[in-house]
Amino acid sequence: MKRDESTNNPANILLVEDDASLGYLLTEYLQMKDLHVVWTKNGKEGLAQVEKYPFDLCIIDVMMPEMDGFTLAGHIQRNHPETPFLFLTARSLKIDVLKGFALGAVDYLKKPIDEEELVVRIKNLLSRIGKTEEIPQKKDKYLLGRYTFFPEKLQLVYDGEVTHLTSRENELLTYLLNHRNKLCRHKDILTLLWGRNDYFNRKSLNVFISRLRKYLSRDPSVQIDNIHNQGFLLRTE
Repeated sequence: MKRDESTNNPANILLVEDDASLGYLLTEYLQMKDLHVVWTKNGKEGLAQVEKYPFDLCIIDVMMPEMDGFTLAGHIQRNHPETPFLFLTARSLKIDVLKGFALGAVDYLKKPIDEEELVVRIKNLLSRIGKTEEIPQKKDKYLLGRYTFFPEKLQLVYDGEVTHLTSRENELLTYLLNHRNKLCRHKDILTLLWGRNDYFNRKSLNVFISRLRKYLSRDPSVQIDNIHNQGFLLRTE
């Protein structure tokens, strides 16, 4: 089970980092900040840990031996979509950043890492993930045209066919549904779900909107409209 937000138990963090010096430094620093850290040195070891134990957050280096970070993230997204992850990388190409967000990353930090900034990002992410009351889920399920959406199960069902959503896709669809037929402004979505309204997060938001549109494309009565320079509107009949 995941960490109980009502207790003072430390969050369980998986750090996947092949640089021994950086891995050791981050592990010691995060544990000083009351976070429980499991450090592995390549993607295969990280995957083995994810399959054995639940984590509140995975911190993944992109360039690693055995299995790179993007491949590991793909496994997490497919098999453990409720587990959020962020990337650490020395690569600064925009295409790599966007690829990371497209895989479902909740954040993307470039090396060299500022340890204090990393702790702030982690605690903000954990706080947002735990605050389900800010993204109301008053129903066990939502009817959306010919779809049925089960937010607690991270499932979107169409004629018995189940699409498993990532945690970010689940949050975003829940937000749109709770504001259906109303304008959802970029800055409001980004501030609540991403924690920051900036260029890269807006690109990430566009990626997730495209994925939701693809999932919902079977029913023409359901549309996510782009309101130019303002936001998105989920239209349902």
